[in-house]
Amino acid sequence: MTEEFNTQGAENLVAIANQFAQLGKVTAVKPLGSGNINDTFLVTIDSSEEQHFVLQRINTQVFRQPELIMQNMCTFTKHVRHRLQHTPVNRRWEVPRVLLTKNAHDHWKDADGSFWRAISFIEGSQSFDTIGDRSHAKEIGYALGMFHNLISDLPAEKLADTLTGFHITPLYLQHYKDVLAKASVSQSSEVNYCLQFVSDRQSFAHILENAKSQGILPLRLMHGDPKINNVMFDTVTQQAVSVIDLDTVKPGLVHYDIGDCLRSGCNLAGEETENWESIHFDTDLCQEILQGYLAVAKAFLTENDYAYIYDAIRLITFELGLRFFADYLAGNIYFKVKHPEHNLVRAIVQFKLTESIESQEIQIRNIIKDIK
Repeated sequence: MTEEFNTQGAENLVAIANQFAQLGKVTAVKPLGSGNINDTFLVTIDSSEEQHFVLQRINTQVFRQPELIMQNMCTFTKHVRHRLQHTPVNRRWEVPRVLLTKNAHDHWKDADGSFWRAISFIEGSQSFDTIGDRSHAKEIGYALGMFHNLISDLPAEKLADTLTGFHITPLYLQHYKDVLAKASVSQSSEVNYCLQFVSDRQSFAHILENAKSQGILPLRLMHGDPKINNVMFDTVTQQAVSVIDLDTVKPGLVHYDIGDCLRSGCNLAGEETENWESIHFDTDLCQEILQGYLAVAKAFLTENDYAYIYDAIRLITFELGLRFFADYLAGNIYFKVKHPEHNLVRAIVQFKLTESIESQEIQIRNIIKDIK
């Protein structure tokens, strides 16, 4: 996608950014972050009020109904801002705002039909791909707990399901089987490892969805992608100040969020490592993140919720590996890749992490029991 932008030229990006720049003129547009789905830019404007905002081109191959994303975002950010006005928290906490175009629309389509939107930038903040400073762990948990708590009283049916099937592991398993049936699989020790790994865990894929359909786990709103690099930290206080990347907020199970947060936070080697021996699920970080989370989330969690936290950590890690592996077999059509084997490498990272989680099941379950 980036090459496309190089040929489009910077002027085009500035022109698009200017559609949203109500406070001043655009002076610069540069790429921001390392997201696998959308194209994201930081826009600088000559304004004394706000110097920056975030411009994004939504990937409509992934998000087929981008209008619904914007509708959701407006609904729940309004809800959260209302909550914060009535019950303020005793520290800095911000929610990204949707910025409107000069014609008061929440998005803009360019001549190619690309779907663009702008959101406020959380000034004086930064994010991290892995936990370098252990004091961040509790803050990451706090951030997700705060996010869930602030939307825990917003009825799930008020938001549209923008990605049908997203974080529903049995559907990913079915997709994988469909892809596998059509793919010409090149045999290698890495591919065989992945094939065997998935085969051994098929029955486990249904654990959370079964609990949901039996009414054991309630349908709530979830973030959908609470990787640690979606938590913004104040550059001065080093406290978490926001959770960003809100496209996947939708009705679902908070367990997928808890699992995903721990999956990304407790793997110090990171998602992109090729050194598989170094992959380890760090239970000390798990304990810190869960302490931070439960400090805020105890307000709405039930006894049944606690019972499924370990399963959620194991499942979401397996699920992501399954998604990477299926995409590799399909020819890399969903996730952006830097080389043809990239998604295979990513899948193995998640499967090795799953193995590390499984080998420490008793310890993880004890951590959950002790914190509760």
